[in-house]
Amino acid sequence: MKKLALIIAVLFIIPKMNSQELQLMSYNIKYANENDGENSWSKRKDWITSQVKYYSPDVLGLQEAVKSQLDLFSENMDGYEVLGVGREGADKGEFSAILYNTGKLEKLESDTFWLSETPEKVSRGWDADFNRICTYALFQEKESGKKFYVFNTHFDHVGDKARLESSKLIIKKIAELNKEEYAVFLMGDFNLEPETEGIEILSSELERSREKAELSFGPVGTFNGYKFHEQVTRRIDYIFSNDNVVIRKFAVITDSKDLKYPSDHFPVIVTASIEE
Repeated sequence: MKKLALIIAVLFIIPKMNSQELQLMSYNIKYANENDGENSWSKRKDWITSQVKYYSPDVLGLQEAVKSQLDLFSENMDGYEVLGVGREGADKGEFSAILYNTGKLEKLESDTFWLSETPEKVSRGWDADFNRICTYALFQEKESGKKFYVFNTHFDHVGDKARLESSKLIIKKIAELNKEEYAVFLMGDFNLEPETEGIEILSSELERSREKAELSFGPVGTFNGYKFHEQVTRRIDYIFSNDNVVIRKFAVITDSKDLKYPSDHFPVIVTASIEE
């Protein structure tokens, strides 16, 4: 009887370990400035921090975050570590930072490259208006031991060629880094709508979570421009993944308070599991 009980216990435990779910969020939080009137950072910082804490994703990819914003999240979110550098190098300029739950995940490696002809150094690429970066990390689930990459980026808002070449560069970098063919997530503000060539390039190697998900929720649009009373139609924020990832749920989060949004972008969130 004891052997039978042990076998039953093992059968119940193993599936739980193999089916561990991850929650990942991509969020352009709008950089800290005081030129946006009622939408200035000082008026929304506590609210947006509480919002992120409420969802508490295992991995959070932030765009437009500057050092002071990352410090605020770090001070208020216990158990998270911040990865990345500013696009001007070190702590200077906007980050495409990755925050992760240290209780659930172990970071195995991490780095940042620039979206340019010289990705290994601080630089501006092609016809871009600003320096642009991609921060990535290789994680291991502590419970299951499964490994996966996360890439977080923010494409230029002006340069058509820069956006196109950035898509090509990221696909190339993923192929170079992921020799072991682990699960891959690519997230960010791409400043590209679904029918554009840059998104098609990414979609030729990775799948869009909204289309891949077993359950999708929320509007298609992700850029609201703080315009509460207008329909949100522009879809420029995405989470992509490769064949090793099952997307259980996908949502565009439209939280508001007093007829205002916490950012000019909606966060995108997925619940996923990794297959081997």
